[in-house]
Amino acid sequence: MSVAFPVFANSHPKSKTQLVQSHPIEVSAWIPYWRKATGTLEAIGHIGLFSELSPFGYTVKNNGSLYDMMNINSLPWPNLFATAKIHKVKIIPTVMWSSPTAIDTVLRSPALRRAHVHALVDMVMSNNFDGVDIDYEGKDSKTEKYFSFFLRDVQKAFRKAKIGKKILSCTIEARTPLEDRFITPPNDITYANDYGAINTYCDRVRIMTYDQGTIDLTLNTQTSLPYVPVADPQWVEKVIRLAAKTISKKKLVIGVATYGYLYTVTPDNGAYIYERKTSFNPKYALDIASAYGISPTRNSAGEISFLYVPTSTSLTTPTPPSSSTTPSLDTSVFGQNAVTYSTGSPTLRQVKLNTDSAPFRLLWWSDAKAISAKITLAKKLGVRGIVIFKLDGGSDPDIWNVLKK
Repeated sequence: MSVAFPVFANSHPKSKTQLVQSHPIEVSAWIPYWRKATGTLEAIGHIGLFSELSPFGYTVKNNGSLYDMMNINSLPWPNLFATAKIHKVKIIPTVMWSSPTAIDTVLRSPALRRAHVHALVDMVMSNNFDGVDIDYEGKDSKTEKYFSFFLRDVQKAFRKAKIGKKILSCTIEARTPLEDRFITPPNDITYANDYGAINTYCDRVRIMTYDQGTIDLTLNTQTSLPYVPVADPQWVEKVIRLAAKTISKKKLVIGVATYGYLYTVTPDNGAYIYERKTSFNPKYALDIASAYGISPTRNSAGEISFLYVPTSTSLTTPTPPSSSTTPSLDTSVFGQNAVTYSTGSPTLRQVKLNTDSAPFRLLWWSDAKAISAKITLAKKLGVRGIVIFKLDGGSDPDIWNVLKK
């Protein structure tokens, strides 16, 4: 591709420079079971950077019993656990549950809740883990008080078991301030997480400050360009400051993403409709950009992105053209600055934006520099630290230099 131009420019107004406190932060990370070989290899290779590691992990059956997705006794987990013990890095496995109906059924019933708590404590004790990370997502607001009861019961069970100090970590969704989420905030808003109870019972509160998308209407309206961040630091700061009104900063941990998303974007009268197609690690996007001579740019959220459009109306992800393919101008949609490859297979054009454009593709991701901005923010806000999702061998390689700073 012979034409390259900065599709995104920093279009948000600059905030006043603030001094960053030299507040030390902890670094923790999730290791997904589906990439355990590469994830544990990364963790072991950089073990000195972490205070806690969370294998991701366990899930929950509808009756409240645990299911070991990670196959804990199989390699390479024992190698990771042994290395972590030597370096005094805590192992706190994550239990992930995303069935609202089953969560409510189990936690609402005192008997089922008690059995579920017992299963969690037994899992921690039998494996000599340093605690457990509770990641129960998509709960209904009707479950709020029962989830609070559940956290209370886990804390109480840890203390009663007399197995030393065990950490109860709680991973929760990000809560965007209502004035940024709605044009007219509703009067009857309800939540599934009681921040007061979470502050009382949880030792760590990991907030999933990623997958921002289009939720912050205030930031969305500050640019006329496509804007669908993984995590804009401005949004992250709003989320954390809101949480810090109720939850101790000593417990708050900022979730940091290492991935991105591919979208099909349809212009619509000056706005954009986003259809998320898939997630990806940075190399996927960089390979596409390199094959077509596109230069990804730093966007207004401090992350990396670029646009392209296949000539095929199916919008399938194309394969790179061969070296013998010659570029030719195609001005039918995007004007004279658009270039396309003249091949028989689906091809790419870099997008020249206007409100009449056909659907195009957008790749947007979090790289090491974007992660560095979250570390700076964590220090400025004085929270406990950051937690990385995820270690799987596919993040920006420069992340290790960033984490050393």
